[in-house]
Amino acid sequence: MRVIGLTGGIASGKNLVARVLGELGGVIIDADQLAREVVVPGEPAYMAIVNEFGKEILNPDRTLNRKALAKIIFANPDARHSLERITHPAIARKAEQKLAALREEGARVVVYMAPLLIEAGATARVDEIWVVFADPETQVERLMLRDGISREDALQRISAQMPMEEKRKLARIVIDNRGTPEETEQRVREIWKREITWAASKDD
Repeated sequence: MRVIGLTGGIASGKNLVARVLGELGGVIIDADQLAREVVVPGEPAYMAIVNEFGKEILNPDRTLNRKALAKIIFANPDARHSLERITHPAIARKAEQKLAALREEGARVVVYMAPLLIEAGATARVDEIWVVFADPETQVERLMLRDGISREDALQRISAQMPMEEKRKLARIVIDNRGTPEETEQRVREIWKREITWAASKDD
């Protein structure tokens, strides 16, 4: 089984690329979805987060208020590290369970999409890294539009992550997503044809 680690900066376009890779036959594991699963009420990570940050980060139904928590962690690196110390091990366990199950099922290509793949030290979980690249100004514009936040807040969230230029240095494949969605989709299809389809036919 070939495991591709798909990463990039916030608002760089990972979901678009993952969607296309899924349409082409890749099995997608979304680390953000795993992160949501490990913090539902009753999960150990949920209790640890409430103990760490207080009940002020809860919605009336006792679920986590993700916006309230995001405001805290993006403004305070120590708070962000505290959250990561709680969630990263829980996400890792979920990811390993899913990967093991897919190996049993005989999956050929799995795409592990994780914004913090490198920062979380999870690169050993994958065989190679593909980075979705967008320049900082493009990220800012997309993030403001997507989340309805100010430019200052967008810059703060981008600066909390590893710079895109650093990530692209660690990539085996860089997918440029500074253009239109259609251009990016075509680019992804060409990469799949070269990296997956052609490689598989050569192995056969």
